Amino acid sequence: MAADETSIKVSAAARDRLARLAAEHGTTIRSLVEELAQSTPTQAEYAERAELARAELTSALGSAPSPEAEAKARALLERLGGTQPGSKTAA
Repeated sequence: MAADETSIKVSAAARDRLARLAAEHGTTIRSLVEELAQSTPTQAEYAERAELARAELTSALGSAPSPEAEAKARALLERLGGTQPGSKTAA
């Protein structure tokens, strides 16, 4: 194992599922997990994106969206699969 590598422990069922997913995507479990880690935003990254979106809307509209408008946008994004359910930020 290289110095910049590590291992993780998962259940046999999770390992088997990862193997099936990797095979379906024509990749390896390692690549699948690395892609997930790189492509899934953290809560801080979601918050940063939300702040940037608010700034863009404020610039374009002349005022920040209301909390009600943000809640509606968040609900729509959750239905469309754009955010994690229950997250406190709009994407």
